Amino acid sequence: MTSPTSNNTKDLVNGGLTHFDQSGQAHMVDVSAKSDSHRIALAKGKISMQAATFKLIQEGNAKKGDVLGIAKIAAIMASKRTSDLIPLCHPLAITRVTVDFELHEESHSISCTAQVETIGKTGVEMEALTSVQIGLLTIYDMCKAVDRGMVMSDIRVLEKHGGKSGDWVSTID
Repeated sequence: MTSPTSNNTKDLVNGGLTHFDQSGQAHMVDVSAKSDSHRIALAKGKISMQAATFKLIQEGNAKKGDVLGIAKIAAIMASKRTSDLIPLCHPLAITRVTVDFELHEESHSISCTAQVETIGKTGVEMEALTSVQIGLLTIYDMCKAVDRGMVMSDIRVLEKHGGKSGDWVSTID
């Protein structure tokens, strides 16, 4: 069965939204005609919290254990399960995932950055975004007993490389 839209052009019928066919029905994009290429996506987000919560994480005194160590494992695992969570994502053979946390004492926040790579026919932006979000959600889960008001924000793709569209770097800092 062939896709109702060409793999080489944007779907002008739906304003460039590739996950809908010409009749507006959801479908998984056909990537079979695309060439394999090295694809990389970098995503970032942050979680803000009370000063006392930040201090617990910073000093490693949270009752549930090593918050950032567990969040890092969760973030890596999440990147590999993205297609189970997002209905129209292709399952991908991820070749590399890195997750880093940076503590910002002045704002009582922690940023999470995830880089995901694959050799394949479709990009890994969703996997990088999922990795960041689950990393931050894990921090929330491990610390919610002391701070239910934590806020996750600024989750976004910073860079994307590979594929026919090539490189893209966000202009938003």
